[in-house]
Amino acid sequence: MNTATTPEPAPGENPTAPVGPERILLGLNTFGDVGVFPDGHPVPHAQVLRQLLEQAELADEVGLHAFAVGEHHRRDFAVSAPEVFLAAAAARTKHIRLGSAVTVLSSDDPIRVFQRFATVDAISSGRAEIMLGRGSFIESFPLFGLDLADYDILFEEKLELFDKVRAQKPVHWEGRTRPAINGLSVYPPLEHHLLPTWIGVGGTPESVLRCAEYGYPIIFAIIGGQPRSFAPLAGLYREAMAKYGHPMQQMATHSPGHIAATDEEAREEFFPHWIAMRNRIGAERGWGPGNRAEFDAMCTPEGALYVGSPDTVAAKIALLKKNLGVDRFDLKYSNGTLPHPAMMRSIELFGTEVAPRVTALLAKAAGK
Repeated sequence: MNTATTPEPAPGENPTAPVGPERILLGLNTFGDVGVFPDGHPVPHAQVLRQLLEQAELADEVGLHAFAVGEHHRRDFAVSAPEVFLAAAAARTKHIRLGSAVTVLSSDDPIRVFQRFATVDAISSGRAEIMLGRGSFIESFPLFGLDLADYDILFEEKLELFDKVRAQKPVHWEGRTRPAINGLSVYPPLEHHLLPTWIGVGGTPESVLRCAEYGYPIIFAIIGGQPRSFAPLAGLYREAMAKYGHPMQQMATHSPGHIAATDEEAREEFFPHWIAMRNRIGAERGWGPGNRAEFDAMCTPEGALYVGSPDTVAAKIALLKKNLGVDRFDLKYSNGTLPHPAMMRSIELFGTEVAPRVTALLAKAAGK
């Protein structure tokens, strides 16, 4: 039951061109969070990955725009090789765009990253996209024998090399972190367009300016505070794109959330898993413990958690469009040990109930 109302770009068109003031694209992303059985034992990573394929299939069936998986290398997340999963999802879906959220470019080979995503693009008939970033965790550095002292230079040089490879011309590049490349070509190329490439940023002006320098679309990870506080960064991106002479690309945001029949049901279902994950990661990073008051504040209309009934979540997305003018919103629908059936219901409601409500709200705001 594909209910998509967003026409996909024709071959050769830019799939990350802005969508205009009256529309917003809706996507999903996940890190493949590892759930638990009723007795408290963790679900095996292999089973989580199989469940993830079911979630991608459902997202496609209900007409959502995009499905993205993040890369991690730790016990509580199952996805360490996004492209492998996306290739499997490509064979089991028909319309939905498939991407990463994010690919940790600093600890990977930009040439191999491009080749793997070009392969996904071929299998999916042009539906692949990639989101590049530093990653919110650093476990990939010791795992792959990299020095954290090189954190900045690795990302800067590898992004520069990736951009040259993405152009699908013979590559001429030299830097400090690997031997130079002099005129070599990279295969396979994409059929109809350059690989749609996003840069994920956490909220620093430096990251925004770097994204604009390359002319890539940008996605802001908004996991706390108020989304409207990102308005200055959205404005900076627009100004910098014009300064560098690039055509405007899509802006997006990513936030956690959960949808159920009512606000109360969504909050009560979501909170135990959210607080457990928030405090576990917070302890690693030196944060103080969270509480219910913090959670409830983030579920308000101005908060960063998109938790509630279809009406509530749709209203928050429409407000996000008004405040930031973004072209796309990705819901991070997996949260800690939230059970698979609850996530499947949330995905279904997001596509069948939230999406048409958002369309109606934006049309009303535009006077149509």
